[in-house]
Amino acid sequence: MYRTLYNDLLEWKDSNDRKPLVLFGARQTGKTWLLKEFGTNEYSNVAYINCDNNPVMENAFIDYDTERLIRVFSAVSNERIEKDKTLIVLDEVQEIPAALTSLKYFCEQEPEYHIAVAGSLLGLSVHSGSGYPVGKTDELTIYPMSFKEFMMAGGYDVLLNNLETHEWDEMNTYKDKFIELLRQYYFTGGMPEVVEYYFRTKDIHGTRNIQNRILNDYDQDFSKHIPAATLAKVRLVYNSIPSQLAKENKKFIYGAIKKGGRAKEFEDAIQWLVNAGLIYRVARIKKIEMPVKFYEEYESFKLFLSDLGLLGAMSNVPASQILVGDNVFSEYKGAFTEQYVAQQIKTEGIVPYYYTNANSTMEIDFVIQKEEVHPIEVKAEENLRSKSLKTVIENNPELTGWRFSMSGYRNQDWLINIPLPLIQEWIKAAK
Repeated sequence: MYRTLYNDLLEWKDSNDRKPLVLFGARQTGKTWLLKEFGTNEYSNVAYINCDNNPVMENAFIDYDTERLIRVFSAVSNERIEKDKTLIVLDEVQEIPAALTSLKYFCEQEPEYHIAVAGSLLGLSVHSGSGYPVGKTDELTIYPMSFKEFMMAGGYDVLLNNLETHEWDEMNTYKDKFIELLRQYYFTGGMPEVVEYYFRTKDIHGTRNIQNRILNDYDQDFSKHIPAATLAKVRLVYNSIPSQLAKENKKFIYGAIKKGGRAKEFEDAIQWLVNAGLIYRVARIKKIEMPVKFYEEYESFKLFLSDLGLLGAMSNVPASQILVGDNVFSEYKGAFTEQYVAQQIKTEGIVPYYYTNANSTMEIDFVIQKEEVHPIEVKAEENLRSKSLKTVIENNPELTGWRFSMSGYRNQDWLINIPLPLIQEWIKAAK
């Protein structure tokens, strides 16, 4: 299984300014596997240590003597540790906050050691305010597998090679095959264990069982890391997201969590979930203009889950509704398709926003900023009327609208239609 973040790890390894690496990511997004795979391929050996329920490591950080700590790491991992030749991996590092703090001293005193730490984003966020080595680490974030990575895992190399040529007109030839794979991705999502199991077995029921187990693991993480006063609210927010996305207007409504719900009551719970990497917050902007961050209205937002497959499992949508026909694209008010688009945007490391005018009579599903600002309309079916997007472009003629839909690629000058399976590669190539 290949993860595109591997290339970022290579850049980290070869950097002259390399610092200890913190690999962020939600639970079960593949952090451990990726670091082990990277270390095995790119180093002489890997000194891997799991900090969870590890008394030796818990007692190791009596001070921050780096020479002594290296001896401890070597003894615990049973590996000889050599500068520039060994990758030291401290996993589940959130369980030992002092291990995180020690990275400051390795950065300052022993930069020749290659150290990477990983752990649940939920746990890391707890310790980020006390003892976190701010400015002394490099940081990367791993997300659930993108559609492109899903195709890689399935061995669809020919389709991928054609996609990466960026001959967009020619991609219409492969439309049916891309759509078939997209249906499967809508079902599996991007959790690596789910994708690996699905391609290995094609067992639909087993695939859904793994998704449900991951959701249960998340719930147990809530109990482990979240204060009792916040725990119930976190569960209410998280479990409300499928129904919030199924609304025509997907703006998050506190009153949909419980009658009379207010921001003051739930904003801490939402922030917990954002920090954990389990949800994405997409804020409203009141103006489509560079830089879009200036026009953000933080109190108005949409919430998306981190993974499309988990949305299906939480919603208990039957596999037949997703894998057969085009129902999943056209039903549920386009919830799955907007979730898919949000997920692909986040995978590219881009912050998505959405836009509505002052009286909310016009909405643009997503707005992103690269070198230019791009308003995006998402269509879950072949109906391609774009009244809101057309109005925005008429008022901002310097912009070109993007429409992500089930239709084929075509350039209409003011608007470019990009098929849903191509959007990650399209966003990557755009200015």
